[in-house]
Amino acid sequence: MAGLIMNHHEEFMAEAMAMAEEALAAGEVPVGCVFVRDRNIIARARNRTNQLRNATRHAELEAIDEILADPVLTPPGSSNAYPLSDTTLYVTVEPCIMCASALRQMGIKEVFYGCANDRFGGCEGVIGVNEAVQHPSHPPYKATGGMLREAAILILRRFYVTENTNAPVPKSKANRVLKTEISPP
Repeated sequence: MAGLIMNHHEEFMAEAMAMAEEALAAGEVPVGCVFVRDRNIIARARNRTNQLRNATRHAELEAIDEILADPVLTPPGSSNAYPLSDTTLYVTVEPCIMCASALRQMGIKEVFYGCANDRFGGCEGVIGVNEAVQHPSHPPYKATGGMLREAAILILRRFYVTENTNAPVPKSKANRVLKTEISPP
């Protein structure tokens, strides 16, 4: 992107990619995100599942916890049933079913993500919990994929060609080669 003028969506996704790079450096599945309100980043996070040995510590949930713990961002006694109703999420990979559901429960306004999550995606990859699943009170949110898609795919591939020393039984990946060719969406 050097030399190109980025729009605000690309700028925020680039910030999410920086968090994914941080996750990769920490030996985590490289997923990063930023939550934006009024064109300002109010929270940023990365996966911490390996570090904390807790499968629920996805980037989105880490950032939601940060937002909910901040009385300025979510004032005590607020009448807003949806604390993220004026907030947009930028995340490098389509939120999994767990995270997509949490985002809906919190009333997220909108989600932009990099690449699809064909195995666990909750926006469209496996099931669209944001629109396809009926809920008695929580409104659906708009989810748009494909932003910095190639970069998101490549960082995941960089992780998956390495050995995950945190896996219960690490698989040898000595013969794996990083594929850089990406098929169109």
